[in-house]
Amino acid sequence: MWKLFVTVVPHVDDIDEFFENAQKEFECGFGIAYAIVDKKSKKIVGSTRFRSTDFGHKKSEIGFTFLAKSWQKSYVNTEAKLLLLSFAFEEMAFNRVELITDFLNHSSRNAILRLGAKQEGVLRNHVVMPNGRVRDSVVFSIIANEWTGVKEHLLFKLQTMKNNL
Repeated sequence: MWKLFVTVVPHVDDIDEFFENAQKEFECGFGIAYAIVDKKSKKIVGSTRFRSTDFGHKKSEIGFTFLAKSWQKSYVNTEAKLLLLSFAFEEMAFNRVELITDFLNHSSRNAILRLGAKQEGVLRNHVVMPNGRVRDSVVFSIIANEWTGVKEHLLFKLQTMKNNL
């Protein structure tokens, strides 16, 4: 996955730096990284994190999400997002959760829309990618007054996915 030009997934050789950066964000109170574990197989199948958290403004971003190819479009991402969003809105009482992706990453954009997030806009020349390409980013969000409906949608979607296994 680290070869994809539309996302930043750490190469095996760079994983220590990836974890160090996650630890620094955690220590500063800006984020927390999670391993995504499939409960059935007990395998680590990916990672995600809260990042750019701002407790004063009651918001955070879900980002650095990546899943093994064999687990993409499965119940695993839906369940992980349900857990993160439940924590953000129900435990932390956040007003807003953002999800941001590369404009060219149509797979990620579609996955975010399937969660129930709303597209807000495009940040032009937002990020310089490791290969030097200047990326446009698409911003999506879920806000507190949408959470009940989004949660109901995710629970239904998750139940349907698990019934089809």
